[in-house]
Amino acid sequence: MGAVTSTIAAKLAFFPPTPPSYTVVLDERGGGRLVIPEISTAVREGVDVLRLRTRRGNEIVAVHVKNPKAGATLLYSHGNAADLGQMFVLFVELSSRLRVNLIGYDYSGYGQSSGKPTEYNTYADIEAVYECLKESYKVEDEDIILYGQSVGSGPTLELASRLPNLRAVVLHSPILSGLRVLYPVKHTYWFDIYKNIDKIGLVKCPVLVIHGTTDDVVDCSHGKQLWELSKEKYEPLWVKGGNHCNLEFYPEYVRHLKKFVSYVAKRKTASSSKGFEAENSEPKNMADSKPSSEIHEPSSRPDASRISLDSRIGNNPGKVDVPEKSRMSTDNSDKRKKGLVW
Repeated sequence: MGAVTSTIAAKLAFFPPTPPSYTVVLDERGGGRLVIPEISTAVREGVDVLRLRTRRGNEIVAVHVKNPKAGATLLYSHGNAADLGQMFVLFVELSSRLRVNLIGYDYSGYGQSSGKPTEYNTYADIEAVYECLKESYKVEDEDIILYGQSVGSGPTLELASRLPNLRAVVLHSPILSGLRVLYPVKHTYWFDIYKNIDKIGLVKCPVLVIHGTTDDVVDCSHGKQLWELSKEKYEPLWVKGGNHCNLEFYPEYVRHLKKFVSYVAKRKTASSSKGFEAENSEPKNMADSKPSSEIHEPSSRPDASRISLDSRIGNNPGKVDVPEKSRMSTDNSDKRKKGLVW
């Protein structure tokens, strides 16, 4: 039964970039340090390239981006049609803008990770990264923010449902379950994969949901229902006009994430400080919070560079330039004919 489920998952859910967008080699300077040569030497400082063994016997690749001013560590699980080489620039920028350390990883069978991509392999993959944070970087659960994008919401919620002391969870274009992306079923079936709808209620930390209103791969209703089912709701971000693969290009994306990271940091301080006044923390996780007012139509849709978010954020907050494809987008017609691109 489990084997059948894994086969379904592999056919519908996983599209690792072929060939991988990066390689891993030993640093020429010696010391046994690993590097990704496709990454500029200018940004390699403060970046650790890791090989981690999972409990299912696979060896996965992860990158840890250090920020000296970090107040938390973000564990990022990417979408199903990207690898670390394509995600690295975003990782560096999020680490800088959010003032967090960030660790991202490739699922088994992605990039330079060994094995094959399956639902249960991804669960083992994220566990290996979590254990690395605990053992190698001495990070406490209270300082970890789990971030799951699209299919990455599956391993994210699987881990979050078993860790009661996490600082926070971010769900970016998440899925209710694999089958529900295809059909609006009302019940969970044994052969379904990534049953997030059944796990979100077990998460005991603040949850931020971000979803594009014109997502034609995973309908925005998935994000909205997961937000409704969250126990500790934070003001969601419904990006008007945003699709499945371009939300990071909207200025409100980083602005809202920064507010959330700041809020959960204050919340941690409040929980450990006597006499802290609740109103000073300006909480936004109440069940009756209104959706973010920072949602609006983009003023134009020109082609855009995939190198940096800087050209889209900060210089002109009144204008939102939205590219036709983001660095994470491999959402093409050929793959849609084959299955799902989450």
